[in-house]
Parts: sequence; structure tokens; C-alpha cells
Amino acid sequence: MNSTPTNRTVPSPPPSTSNQPTPPAPTTRAEYCVLACAEAWRGAGEVLASPMGTVPSIGARLARLTFSPDLLLTDGEALLMGDVPAVGARSEVTEGWLPYRQHLALVATGRRHVMMGASQIDRFGNQNISCVGEWSRPARQLLGVRGAPINTLNNPTSYWIPRHSRRTFVERVDMVCGVGYDRAEAAGPSATRYHHIPEVISDLGVFDFSTPDHSMRIRSLHPGVSVEQVREATGFELVVPPEVPETRAPTAAELRLIREVIDPRGLRDREVRT
Repeated sequence: MNSTPTNRTVPSPPPSTSNQPTPPAPTTRAEYCVLACAEAWRGAGEVLASPMGTVPSIGARLARLTFSPDLLLTDGEALLMGDVPAVGARSEVTEGWLPYRQHLALVATGRRHVMMGASQIDRFGNQNISCVGEWSRPARQLLGVRGAPINTLNNPTSYWIPRHSRRTFVERVDMVCGVGYDRAEAAGPSATRYHHIPEVISDLGVFDFSTPDHSMRIRSLHPGVSVEQVREATGFELVVPPEVPETRAPTAAELRLIREVIDPRGLRDREVRT
């Protein structure tokens, strides 16, 4: 028996999305840290930026490409970079040569802003990178004092700490390498003339010393971080303002520079755990 075919409506395929732009990936904790480091050099003018560490290096390059175009960036040795290569790449354009004598002149007259690390840091910004434990018999030997005293007494010095914990944020450092506000003030005008600690940046937030006694306070916290979490990870009492803002998020243009120009290999994510 012949049957009459039934007319069926065949659904149309969904429209192609191949030409639609892919939404950008969410901003990571590492990218908030990069932006916070970059902000440390906002409005710095023509000073020598000396970032130590991957995230500070990305931040300094971002600052130069955006809101601080007059920054001087080095190759870590003696050349001033005329462009901003990706992290780990050498500049193909040399803007100038910085002999060691001139480098010391910049260090000693406040025309350099260095961002160092810290194995320990206390409420007044004293920093330790030398040893853990009593000096006569330390439990662990670290880098040594290096240039921390002259950095902190002769030019602005900020700190980048990728692991915020009570092991690093301590009540009292085991040895003073970088000089904090209390010790600089005790030493007198010769120590305070260029002494300035603009910021301490960690994987949890941004901190400064804008308090009457120059003790550390919370300036901002990265998204998802609470005041209680920071207090628990800090070995001394932080100054907490009535309202704690979130760290500024990178703009779309800043994210593109971070991801495509400065750090396309994603080295920032190796230094900051999410």
C-alpha cells in the first residue's frame, strides 16, 4: 500500500559563529598583581625603574607603554632599552648606555625606583633577605644584604611578595637589610632625605605606610580576598581603613599588552598562584 509522504519541517542549522569575536578570558590574580606593580611607577617621570622579579618586570614594561612613558628601563646590566620587548627577550633597540658610575649616581640621588623582594618584612617596612634565625647561628642562609641598605636610604623602594604569609609578614625581621621607617627616623635626616617605601604588593593586595607612625596599612585588596584572610596571613596588626577598595582591574587595552606584547608566554602565572 502506498503511503502519502508527510511534509516535515527540517530545522535550520544554527547561525555560524566563526566570525564572532571570542570573549576575553577573565582577569587572573597574576594580572591584577601586574597592574598593581605598574601603578607603583605611575607619574614617576624620567626615573630608572629597577624591577626585580617576573611580575614587577611585566608591570614596569606595562607602565612605560601606558601611563609612564618617560620611565628608563634597563636590560638588567648596562643598557637602557629603547623599546619594550617581551619578558625574557632582549631589546633590539638600545636607547643609551648606563655606566656603573652613573648608575650609582642615580641610586644615591633619589632618581631610581626599585622594586625588590623580601624574605621577611615587618610593620614599618624593614626587610630581610639575608638569613632566618639568630645571626650567630641562622637556621637558613639567604641572599645576603646585597644593595638593600643603599636602595632604601637613597631612592624609593617598593616590595613585591608573591606569597603573602606569616613567614614573610613578621612582627620583627631577623636581620635588617632594607631599612624601614622606624630605623630611618632613628638614624636622622641623613637617612630620611630620600627614604621612601611607596608600596608593598603581594598576591593578596596592595599595602602602604600612609599612617601617622608609618605602620603598614591595607590600601586595596585583590578581588576575592577578604580583610580577614589578609589578617590571618600577616604576623602583625595591619591598619585597616574604614573602607577597603578592590585593586584596580586592568583595562582591555592593558590586558592586551600584558597577554600579547609583554608576556605572551604567560610567565606571570608561574609566579602567582590562583
